[in-house]
Amino acid sequence: MLSISHIKKVFNPGTLNEKTAIADLSIEINNGDFVTVIGANGAGKSTLFAAISGDFLTDSGSIVLDGEDITLTPAHERARYIGRLFQDPMKGSAPGMTIEENLALASGKGGWLSVVSKKEKNDFRERLASLDMGLEDRMQQPVGLLSGGQRQAITLLMATFNPPKLLLLDEHTAALDPGTAEKVLALTEEIVRDNKLTCLMITHNMLSALSMGNRTIMMDEGNILYDLSGNEREGLGVSDLTDMFRQSKGRDLDNDRMLFL
Repeated sequence: MLSISHIKKVFNPGTLNEKTAIADLSIEINNGDFVTVIGANGAGKSTLFAAISGDFLTDSGSIVLDGEDITLTPAHERARYIGRLFQDPMKGSAPGMTIEENLALASGKGGWLSVVSKKEKNDFRERLASLDMGLEDRMQQPVGLLSGGQRQAITLLMATFNPPKLLLLDEHTAALDPGTAEKVLALTEEIVRDNKLTCLMITHNMLSALSMGNRTIMMDEGNILYDLSGNEREGLGVSDLTDMFRQSKGRDLDNDRMLFL
């Protein structure tokens, strides 16, 4: 379980550029939850993920993962049990290393110039075959030569090679063309389901937000506006979400990209 209690983060405090990015936010994520996270630009979505990952320390509050208080734990230590994907397919893998070397690094078996056993090679090949992108026969190819979709699929595989306690997906399909994005999203659902992962996924695609996972949270101004699951979430459409936002905030969502994808 991920338990976040009253965290707050203010950037540039006491200056003209002061910005409250997270405002007294609390939430509990149960083991096995697949939570989609929506909100306009600047709502605090990526900042929340950065706080969970340890990119910065929050000004107040606590973050507890599986009973362990990680509020002050450095980011590199959290990375051992928190997997994370970014919008940019160039992040999360080493472009100058081969697919095999990247997978060896993710598996904990080594990395560049490491010796990979035949058994490990077969394991890598099987995992790559599951991506259905023809990469199982290209293990000696540098990752930097792959397409964005292929690279993001490899990064997803790496982030979940040893199933993490928590998987954070920060708009990981936003830079991909629609067809490739759909394929990576399907792969995401399969990996999360098969590994019984606890996952939070930021998306601007409101249809995906309602169709994927078991829970949807809407953020605005650094806090959680709605937390929808079960019968309350079932049957909702994009127009319902926009109406709920309007009723709560007295204004329309100002990010068209959320409405039409």
